[in-house]
Amino acid sequence: MKKIALAAVLSIAATGAFAGGLAAPILEPTVIVEETTSSSGGIVVPLLLLALVVAVASN
Repeated sequence: MKKIALAAVLSIAATGAFAGGLAAPILEPTVIVEETTSSSGGIVVPLLLLALVVAVASN
């Protein structure tokens, strides 16, 4: 009977030692892809048209 009581006490003490021992989950970083626009893309065509008008006007 003493062995059963001792086994019960040791098993309860052993489970208390592992309480809260869970490791934090490792999460993979989220990759965010943003679409970028070129700021000079909208100004190239008007500059080319202006250069064409200046070239025609100078002739």
